[in-house]
Amino acid sequence: MQVAEKPLLKIEAETEGGKITFRATGPLSRVAGPVIRKINETFSKEKPISSGPDQIVFSTWIPPAPSLAFDRMISSQVAALTRRRVPDQVSIAIIRACPNDCVHCSAPSRTGDVLSSEDVKRVINEALDLGSYMISFDGGEPMLRRDLPDLVAQVDERAISASFSSGHGLAEERAESLKRAGLYAVRISIDSPNPKEHDRFRGRTGAFSDALFGIKNALAGGLMVDLFMVASPMNIDDLEDAYSLAAELGAHELSLYEIVAVGRWSSHMNEVLSKGDVDRLSRFHEEKNRLPEGPRVSAFPYLLSPDMFGCFAGRRWLHVDASGDVLPCAYMPIPFGNVRDKSLKDIWKEMGRDRWMKGKPEGCMMKDEKFRQAHSFIFETGE
Repeated sequence: MQVAEKPLLKIEAETEGGKITFRATGPLSRVAGPVIRKINETFSKEKPISSGPDQIVFSTWIPPAPSLAFDRMISSQVAALTRRRVPDQVSIAIIRACPNDCVHCSAPSRTGDVLSSEDVKRVINEALDLGSYMISFDGGEPMLRRDLPDLVAQVDERAISASFSSGHGLAEERAESLKRAGLYAVRISIDSPNPKEHDRFRGRTGAFSDALFGIKNALAGGLMVDLFMVASPMNIDDLEDAYSLAAELGAHELSLYEIVAVGRWSSHMNEVLSKGDVDRLSRFHEEKNRLPEGPRVSAFPYLLSPDMFGCFAGRRWLHVDASGDVLPCAYMPIPFGNVRDKSLKDIWKEMGRDRWMKGKPEGCMMKDEKFRQAHSFIFETGE
């Protein structure tokens, strides 16, 4: 199957035994060779969500192949080799309001102005022009924003779109309208497979029921569903139960992120994952993706490790918060400009000039003591 085609580069995909192998041909195949080898090396240990004669859906984080968005993903991988910076993924906080009161919330405030529909649409257009292949809607609770389907529709075929959600407000009619608008996937937050513990994390009784409500309706509405769990010392022992829950509910993927000492968790520097816990996530990722059945697992401490793709913050990912400030990622509260004052292109260029955003970091910079000390004023004041 041909999954990407450019004037000087074509990429074919072959599937065998549930595994995918890519092969490049054309004048630029030698340039793309290292990227294809890296992708093949990674995919050899992975399993796609689905693969058929006409389309491969590898992950809710990766555009389906073939598609224009997938072409752009390959282009961004090649660009990374030549050190040309492309914001592969752009997340936008479109609302501050949220029904929950999470103990680990990274959002700085629940009050204040938020970006207008026109501002969000402009940011989406600018992100697409910069080469982004995935636009994510974040919050707060994005489902509370009435114009969400209209914002989703602004993401054209150059990218896929996804929305985070606690499940609150994600009725079946809402899911269907988002699917019609072009939403690719919804990420439902699960902090624990235990209802009472999840509600405790979320600071509200009924939060777990909301999550199940949203998952059921998203699936019924034809959306891909990713259970998104922020792994911490408080739930690291729940991985198997979380996977079983994802499988039982029919979710397509279970994504595991690593808790970061930021926002409400900023005073919990000693309550983050140990190296042993991170290694445990990596083993869990590999073990579950060797299984022929069940949801795919994406453990980001593994995928964004120095041996894999490295940290994306400020290099291949940027986040626009509800006020319009542009951050290297949603967990790094360091603004490089505001989209109300500057173009995303100019802010992205400025971010690339920062000494901390150059080169490949050893891991998450928010875990780097030198990095945090250099920006201690921001972390201490939240400004």
